[in-house]
Amino acid sequence: MEYKFKTTPYKHQMTALEKSWNRETYAYFMEMGTGKTKVLIDNLAMLYDKGKVNGALIIAPKGVVGTWYKNEIPAHLPDHIEYQSVLWKSAITKKQKEHLDTLFKTGEDLQILIMNVEAFSTTKGMDFAYKFLSAHRTLMAIDESTTIKTPTAKRTKNIIKLAGFAGYRRIMTGSPVTKNPLDLYTQCDFLSPWLLDFTSYYAFRNRYAEMKTLHMHGRQIQVVNGFKNLGELSDKLKDFSYRVLKEDCLDLPDKIFIKRQITLTPDQRKLYEQMKKEAMAILKGKQSTTVNTLTQLMRLQQITCGHFTADDGATQPIPNNRITELMNVLEETEGKAIIWAHYQYDITEILKAVNKEYGPGSIVDYYGLTPQEDRQPNIKKFQDDPKCRFMVGTPATGGYGITLTAANTVIYYSNGYDLEKRLQSEDRAHRIGQKKSVTYVDIMADETVDEKIVQALRKKINIASEVLGEELKQWI
Repeated sequence: MEYKFKTTPYKHQMTALEKSWNRETYAYFMEMGTGKTKVLIDNLAMLYDKGKVNGALIIAPKGVVGTWYKNEIPAHLPDHIEYQSVLWKSAITKKQKEHLDTLFKTGEDLQILIMNVEAFSTTKGMDFAYKFLSAHRTLMAIDESTTIKTPTAKRTKNIIKLAGFAGYRRIMTGSPVTKNPLDLYTQCDFLSPWLLDFTSYYAFRNRYAEMKTLHMHGRQIQVVNGFKNLGELSDKLKDFSYRVLKEDCLDLPDKIFIKRQITLTPDQRKLYEQMKKEAMAILKGKQSTTVNTLTQLMRLQQITCGHFTADDGATQPIPNNRITELMNVLEETEGKAIIWAHYQYDITEILKAVNKEYGPGSIVDYYGLTPQEDRQPNIKKFQDDPKCRFMVGTPATGGYGITLTAANTVIYYSNGYDLEKRLQSEDRAHRIGQKKSVTYVDIMADETVDEKIVQALRKKINIASEVLGEELKQWI
């Protein structure tokens, strides 16, 4: 390939490109942290350079679209390519309409439209995506393609309906099979209905799943009881996909940092603005006031995390996207993960959500309310029990002196201002005994105190590096 990379690819990324770049359909089954986004951007640029595409429709979860727009495309798209990129927003203001209109100006620029997957459940989103696809020779890509794994979902049907209007199609995910092999059907159907040799989900299910009949409330229902012919399915996937695990990538850096952006819900935004402007907020008759800046920052962060602590000490939940985004990240994660949270209330909510989704025994805790006699058994269970995939704790309690090398994913549900606690908690997984790169995922609410906390931590680590005469580290 005669192509000038803006950022140097790792060996596995180069292999992915060599296998896929000129294929009409391809699947990047690359574990979180192995750089599948860069591969897709380079693939897009190669096709553009060859005159095969002049547009790209990137579909991603809400927590990722902002990263595509602000970070990934500017970082990896080569400088010689003139481009316009627009992030779709459902509320089309005059300014937003002007941005969207730039995608249809005549010229040689590469036009990139980035949409969240939820937009395809709406007529407005579908109509605009169709208009874009009709006006360009397009590469259409789905980041975290398990978001279309449900055949009956409206967004799945709509996205597959649009697929035929794109000359090139890509799916990307680290975990293509989140619950069972049947998850693959619609992901592959988006690429082409012929790849798996089935044009019906039920025919696909009959081939690869063993069904049994349950009798409930006078009705008979068919449920999956097991799987069969999985070797055959695996062989079919190899023809149009490339699988990458971190453990296979010897040239990856020791630490990989990823941000997942969320937006505040209307309830959160209202309370956040009240607290920010007036150092006071009221929810359901309960009042929360602050007497100094530190307390105000704490209250603002609690609101972004999805709870409200009143002056009388009572805590109320606020509808929020943070716990949803955490569950999305866990679904994409291979193997075990550590979740660090700043507040005990959040740990309780995380334990409820994970136990509900993954079942009892899937998670242990290590924080102030964890009894002393349970702490070491919880560590042992996390390290040794394959059924226990997650540990949640606070950096203040669990961030020091314990070894959690069973995990190579560490998620920061929220951060504090203490740099030492942050670095110590990072090193619970990144220490002697860890044989893989470790991926750190920070969940952050746009335009809030979350960003200010990370800026403060970044400033502290830059100062420390300067004092010690070290190079600036790659960090959050």
